[in-house]
Amino acid sequence: MRTSRLQLLAAAGVAVASLALTACQDGTGTRDEGASTSGPVASAPSDTSSQAPKESAPDNGGNDSSANGSSANGSSGDAAGTGDSGGKGSSAGKGGSSAGKGSAAGGSDDGSSSFNPCNGSNTSVTAEPVSRPVNHMLITVENTGSQNCDLTYYPVLRFDEMQWVPQPVEDSKPQAVVTLAPGESAYAGVLLSAADGSGSGGATGKKLTVGFQGRTPNSDGGPAAIPALPAKGVYYDSSLTVTYWQSSMDDALAY
Repeated sequence: MRTSRLQLLAAAGVAVASLALTACQDGTGTRDEGASTSGPVASAPSDTSSQAPKESAPDNGGNDSSANGSSANGSSGDAAGTGDSGGKGSSAGKGGSSAGKGSAAGGSDDGSSSFNPCNGSNTSVTAEPVSRPVNHMLITVENTGSQNCDLTYYPVLRFDEMQWVPQPVEDSKPQAVVTLAPGESAYAGVLLSAADGSGSGGATGKKLTVGFQGRTPNSDGGPAAIPALPAKGVYYDSSLTVTYWQSSMDDALAY
């Protein structure tokens, strides 16, 4: 009985082993291995996804375009910056245009409108001989108008019917045009004759005409003035000279 049981169990084991062997040969028993092979199959999409960048070369092109877009934005930003700088440039241009007006004020158009010459119509003029220095006369011009006026260069003097024009003392030329506010005065000194008697063609003047110059030398500055002279007249000779207009009486008589 025991022997038959052992034979029965052995036969059952052989049957189980043969079934397992058969399952291995049919592949039905490889489901677990199939699960392990399904791993590589599942990794195929990852391979595909890893290849996606290769297929997405157009996408990289898109990235390039976006990069270009960003650079375009950058360039537009730069353009905006340029616009700002352009704005500054425009303000500078305004500054420049105002600077042009300033230069014009010193030039022809605006300058001519702001220039107001002193002359016989808006001033009071006197001519008086002085004791010191000897043989000198002082011409005083007072602005009697309501606006500033400008004294340019030097007075143009003429005694009676004199046919020549006294020359200016060049050393007396001021740094700037003398401008008189209403009520202010300016001066010019006149050397009438040489103290040592070296002058020639001496004469006594009874009438003095004081002419005014404009913006340019020897141009007409407007009506002349005829100041009163001493009753006995004023003696002069070929040494007759005159200073440029001065703001100070002392400066006018220093030459």
